[in-house]
Amino acid sequence: ICIKKLEEISDTVEFGKDNIGPLKKTAMTTLSSKIVNRYKESMAEIAVNAVLSVADLDRKDVNFELIKMQGKVGGTLEDTTLIKGIVLDKDFSHPQMPKEVKDAKMCILTCPFEPPKPKTKHKLDIKSAEAYRKLYEAEQKYFTDMVQKVKDSGANMVICQWGFDDEANHLLLQNNLPAVRWVGGVEIELLAIATGGRIVPRFEDLSEEKLGKAGKVKEIAFGTTRDRMLVVEDCHNTRAVTVLVRGGNKMIVEEGKRSLHDA
Repeated sequence: ICIKKLEEISDTVEFGKDNIGPLKKTAMTTLSSKIVNRYKESMAEIAVNAVLSVADLDRKDVNFELIKMQGKVGGTLEDTTLIKGIVLDKDFSHPQMPKEVKDAKMCILTCPFEPPKPKTKHKLDIKSAEAYRKLYEAEQKYFTDMVQKVKDSGANMVICQWGFDDEANHLLLQNNLPAVRWVGGVEIELLAIATGGRIVPRFEDLSEEKLGKAGKVKEIAFGTTRDRMLVVEDCHNTRAVTVLVRGGNKMIVEEGKRSLHDA
């Protein structure tokens, strides 16, 4: 009875991807009472475009999981932008690595780029230069094997959940493999879903079908600050979008994120 009554008294608001006026007005109304009301028009447009990017209009369904909010202190609320892809608060591990990778085929690793460490207490006595050279060569072989396995899989980019030392970093640079380290578990999962890749726990398991694909991965810098972020665009598998909220301080950024969430 309640639903029938609601259907009787309800108004129909016509909208579509070409006619977003009614949606924008609704979003602006929700933003009028917030701190961000000075920028309500641009914020409302971002909110509407973000929702339409992930909405299934035929089923009248919106998956809000695909809209990610990322805040970055600096600039003003006016600098808030909508990015068609995923933003990672990371940069490439070596300053000489290329800042943009087109047609990225990325291997998503949860294993560290370093030789295996014994789990028990151990002590190694090196008594001669020859023994040291052997140790050095064995360590080098681990690194070169790891990099070769990545190259053999067809990957042209590495995303790693753990860190790697300068030795591995230098080898990756020499082999033209841009790499990102210390990527969090949540971000790795989102990246794997978005790019259609599989999270690989061992180098031996790497293969071409487990690589994630994206049209472009680029590093963006913010003004004179040395803050950098990675943007993964044209993801293979999803319509995921990210709203990058800017603001003068942390409180403003958080308020901007809350306001946009309401809108």
